[in-house]
Amino acid sequence: MRRAVVLRVGAALAAAVTAAAVGAAVPMLQAAAAPAAAAGNATGFASANGGTTGGAGGQTVRATTGTAIHQALCSRASSSTPITIQVEGTINHGNTSKVSGNSCNTAAGVIELKQISNVTIIGVGNGAVFDQLGIHIREASNIIIQNVTVRNVKKSGSPTSNGGDAIGMESDVRNVWVDHVTLEASGGESEGFDGLFDMKNNTQYVTLSYSILRNSGRGGLIGSSESDRSNGNVTFHHNLYSNIDSRTPLLRGGIAHMYNNHYRNLHESGINSRAGARAKVDNNYFEDSKDVLGTFYTDEAGYWQVSGNIFDNVTWGGRDAEHNPAGPNPQSNTSVSVPYSYTLDGASCVPDIVNRTAGANKGLQVSNGNCTPTHPPTDPTDPPTDPTDPPTDPPGGTNLSLGAGSDGSSKAGGTSYGDVRDGSMSTYWSPSGSTGDISIKWGSATTVGRVVIREASGATGAIGSWQLLNADNGAVLKSGTGAGTISFTPTSLKKVTFRITGSNGTPRVAEYETYSS
Repeated sequence: MRRAVVLRVGAALAAAVTAAAVGAAVPMLQAAAAPAAAAGNATGFASANGGTTGGAGGQTVRATTGTAIHQALCSRASSSTPITIQVEGTINHGNTSKVSGNSCNTAAGVIELKQISNVTIIGVGNGAVFDQLGIHIREASNIIIQNVTVRNVKKSGSPTSNGGDAIGMESDVRNVWVDHVTLEASGGESEGFDGLFDMKNNTQYVTLSYSILRNSGRGGLIGSSESDRSNGNVTFHHNLYSNIDSRTPLLRGGIAHMYNNHYRNLHESGINSRAGARAKVDNNYFEDSKDVLGTFYTDEAGYWQVSGNIFDNVTWGGRDAEHNPAGPNPQSNTSVSVPYSYTLDGASCVPDIVNRTAGANKGLQVSNGNCTPTHPPTDPTDPPTDPTDPPTDPPGGTNLSLGAGSDGSSKAGGTSYGDVRDGSMSTYWSPSGSTGDISIKWGSATTVGRVVIREASGATGAIGSWQLLNADNGAVLKSGTGAGTISFTPTSLKKVTFRITGSNGTPRVAEYETYSS
């Protein structure tokens, strides 16, 4: 039975390829520019329990490899230091390795968000694709993932990642907002794939919004077994589930709220509420599908409250001890309340508004509550500065590296430190290898609150991970990846050291500017 279902998924994929080959009208997405940090505010259950803000208020860094993502996490002052990681390009097994550090616990072959908090990962520019590489969230809290594609993650075959889950959460996870993502596979379990969006072992306060889940045997689950009932408080809204066999989602215990989602071509079953779970199902559009709501494959009943849904060409199976579909005339058998406000689009416009807003590279548009796309406000976190250009937020006061009695030192044995304090981008300092220290110092205590590191022409992007140190006492003022503007709490010191701990080749620092604020 399972093999036949998987063939339906494969057939649908083949049909799409064929249509494109003969010039049929297959929609093509164009990458849209995304804000520097998470756009809008968390909705649904992710807005409860203190809310979900991710890396807001922290440093913003850019990453084009999985290793760079891990390095950004490991370069923080602590495992809870806020950070926004902008991702562009294809992240895969070839560029994702384990990085060690006191503020991280990473692994090769997976994007590991383990035992950490206060992190945003957002796709920017031409888009971010995690190819055959899953995102694993474990013992973590206050995480935002936005505007990325995760595809073809396998649990069997080669290569494997994350147990076959595109995004998986487990073990005491709290407050995760996944927004405007595309999660997709190329078949079902017999082809090596598992779930697209899984939660287990005490995962709570999660929202999946404005996303696409497609071409998979399994959409996702909340609870790994009938005894794993410690999960819940999950919201799904304005998502597209397309060409999926089952689990949209499978819910074991707990509460889930599904509103304004578009479900189409669900081959076996859809929302599977079981083992005491309660599902609030509002103003969704179900189309060309089978058994879209009920309790399936168990005799442990689940419950649902339904309102305002449209069932368009939905078929319903018969009832037996392990099969209890809600239809053909779905009625509520429980009541569910949620601790947040929300606005419902009319179910009849759901296919259109979801088509225009859901998924990565759609410009992060959302519904205005009246079936019309709009752009949300942008988080005020500053974008990373191109070190070859003037900072977008000009530092206040005088560049203390050019005057104020400054001096400097280089511990790496490269060209003179003086080349970074001569006001010229044509001269530069390099370490003797790929890492090293360079400092600016003064004869008496000087207050510094901002540093600008500018890379020389032809070396942009060479600086990887770094730490900025108060050389008077060794304290870490800030850590991160890439050159640019570094702001920190103004500190009185005699010497500030820029320590390069990782690089892509040999760094070349053209200017090391220091400012009071």
